[in-house]
Amino acid sequence: MTRLDRLAEKLPEQADAGLIISPINRRYYTGFLSSAGVLIAMPQKSCLFIDFRYYEHAKAQITDCEVVLADHLTEQLDAFFRENQIKTIAVESQHMTLCEFRGYQERFPEICFLDSDDFQKVILSDRLIKSQQEIQWVIEAQRIAENAFEETLNYIQRGRTEREIALFLDYTMKKLGAEDISFETIVASGKHSAVPHAVPTDKPVENGDFIVMDFGAMVNGYHSDMTRTVAIGEISSEQKRVYDTVLQAQLAALDAVKQGVTCKSIDAAARKRIDNNGYAGCFGHSTGHGVGLEIHEKPNISPQNEQLTENNMLFTIEPGIYLEGKFGVRIEDMVVVRDNGCLNLTKSKKERISL
Repeated sequence: MTRLDRLAEKLPEQADAGLIISPINRRYYTGFLSSAGVLIAMPQKSCLFIDFRYYEHAKAQITDCEVVLADHLTEQLDAFFRENQIKTIAVESQHMTLCEFRGYQERFPEICFLDSDDFQKVILSDRLIKSQQEIQWVIEAQRIAENAFEETLNYIQRGRTEREIALFLDYTMKKLGAEDISFETIVASGKHSAVPHAVPTDKPVENGDFIVMDFGAMVNGYHSDMTRTVAIGEISSEQKRVYDTVLQAQLAALDAVKQGVTCKSIDAAARKRIDNNGYAGCFGHSTGHGVGLEIHEKPNISPQNEQLTENNMLFTIEPGIYLEGKFGVRIEDMVVVRDNGCLNLTKSKKERISL
């Protein structure tokens, strides 16, 4: 059974069809990447309306649904809805803007477009559990990122700027086969490392700095995500203590991952170690997030999330400590949930590195 077949089976009870317009979800259900297009999912059949820029490629690549050249989209959709006796359509509540929703209502006044979250929840539920192929693509992206990290360690030296290091890391990931980087690479040194989402600057790295590097590669649309913190030269006893605390917290969270536990319990395992070591209030973000076709997906590994983990959920474990005006440390791996533990997809070492 294809993804589209499974989606059609789980349409909200009152819906005759589901309407997908977001590029990410179109790609998830058809395997085809395009900046525009309308995908209609129905129990009896599904159909992708796509313009001339993509039509030939889509026709050749997509086997799970009908592909139609969209040259007069409104008229074509109207005819399609009438032909298939579609009266009620579910939409992506998290991806369709209010303007787009109203536009569909105005163009197709005989159709009831459902404004509930039911269809979106079905999509999120599908994407939450990764297939073996999806996991393999993430692993391939992760290996590229790790190899680029190793090359970057040899590039880093006193006087190199954060921006130079970030550019080298990005270039190396692409040189090693990444189709793109997962997100804007973070390289933050010294006081900047205390900012979780710092932007690389022209600040040169100096002796005694921690350098936080948060980066990832992309393969077939699937992202990887990792963070490592390395030191330049000698660091203080406080820096060593913070690093070791973050590492202990990350290992504790990794040990807490298995099927059937709450996401908040995984977060709590990391947060407890940090708080008990005297750094309560210095870890202000969630312990992790899902990764896949988007760099941030469900589930959130946060203090509030009571969702239970399931086999083949894929997410990050990335606790950190940030001391404003001084320095910060973050260590991040990606894991896949298994019955009695997790598969860690990240192989780069986590012991303190001094360059």
